[in-house]
Amino acid sequence: MEMANLFERLGQLAPPPTKETQKPLPDPKLQPAQRMLDWLQRWTEDFICIRDVRQYGPNSLRNPKSVIDAAEVLVKNGWLEPAKLHRYDMRKWRIIRRPPIVAPKVD
Repeated sequence: MEMANLFERLGQLAPPPTKETQKPLPDPKLQPAQRMLDWLQRWTEDFICIRDVRQYGPNSLRNPKSVIDAAEVLVKNGWLEPAKLHRYDMRKWRIIRRPPIVAPKVD
């Protein structure tokens, strides 16, 4: 009984959370794209294809569909650009390098 009262009193003394202290939850659709973007910052080549991401990329992007979905989000946000293909069944993108950004975000 004493412990519950102690925690209740401590909870009353804490300041209410503000918008600055509350972090918005990331959109689940953007999480794979954010992981791919973080990984692309370390990728040294100028182009990337599905096979590269599946072999060397984050473990959460092993499925070709998830790679394509994440890449489409990055294309919409200006981090990737579709590249010219030499096969009809291939997906390839050019990485758009920007000045160094400490923690790039997908918006």
